[in-house]
Parts: sequence; C-alpha cells; structure tokens
Amino acid sequence: MISKLFLCGASALLMISTPATAHEAAQPNDAQIAHIAYTAGALDLEAGKQALAKSHNKAVRSFAETMVRDHGAVNQQALALVKKLGVTPEANATSEALTSQAKEKARELGKLSGRAFDRAYIHNEVAFHRTVNGALSTSLIPSAHNPELKALLETGLTLFQEHQKHAEQIEKNLR
Repeated sequence: MISKLFLCGASALLMISTPATAHEAAQPNDAQIAHIAYTAGALDLEAGKQALAKSHNKAVRSFAETMVRDHGAVNQQALALVKKLGVTPEANATSEALTSQAKEKARELGKLSGRAFDRAYIHNEVAFHRTVNGALSTSLIPSAHNPELKALLETGLTLFQEHQKHAEQIEKNLR
C-alpha cells in the first residue's frame, strides 16, 4: 500500500497538474519547475542507491542502477541549463512535499529486506513515476516558458515513461 506521505507528495504534484482555468497564477514558474524536476530526479536517484545497498534481486538491482544513471544524467543536464540561463531553482511546497515523503518512504523501506523490500521499492517506483510523469505532461511542461527548459522536461518525460513501464514489468514479475 502506498504510504500516507507518498499520497501527500503525490497530491502536491497533482495539485499543480490540474487545469489552470481559474488559478492561472497558481501554476509554477520556471524556477519552481526546475526545482520540482530536479528534486524528483534527486529523490529517485537516492531511492535507487538505497535499492542497490539492500536488494539482491538481479532485476531490481538493474532497475536501480538505471535510476541512478538516468536521473543523475538528467539532473546534471538540468544543473548545466539553469547555470547557463542564470536561473536559481526556487524551493516550493511541491518540492518540499516530495522531499518529506521520500524521506519517510526511505525510512519505511529501510526496515524491509529481501522480497518484501524489492516489492515495496518497485511498487513505490511505479507510483512515483506515474505521478511525476503525470505532473510533467499536464502541468510542468505546459507551464514552462523557457524553450530549453521545456525541451529538457520533454526529453526527461520520454525517458521517465520508459522507467515507469520497466518498473511495472518488474512489479508483475515480483508478485
């Protein structure tokens, strides 16, 4: 079952992904979008490191290695872009909620081992990617004003959709 804190973080992402008809001003700006995207990537990278430290399952470890590699690479691109653009990523309620829920999930996962850890980690990865991908496609990308930021987010979305599919396949095999 998804933890309450994950739902809090997911709710924060979903709040920014709702249509902006009445609350156009509530949409995140580019500095906030950069912070949200970077935070989500950094958190998934850390989750991957935890899985590498705890899991002995070949498929789970391979997936975790992919998370560390891919999210690390995208975040390096993001850092280079914000430096180039002279933008300072801006902390916000969404990135703070994501960080809080990820810390709680890491504590939960830290208490598990073996198959229970593998199943919980992969289940969380499916849910996390589903939520982040939804926010990217419905809010973050449409709200981004800078074309280079938008392009990086679109590239990330394509990659992260593949992560979601991969995690869903592993989840089926772990049942």
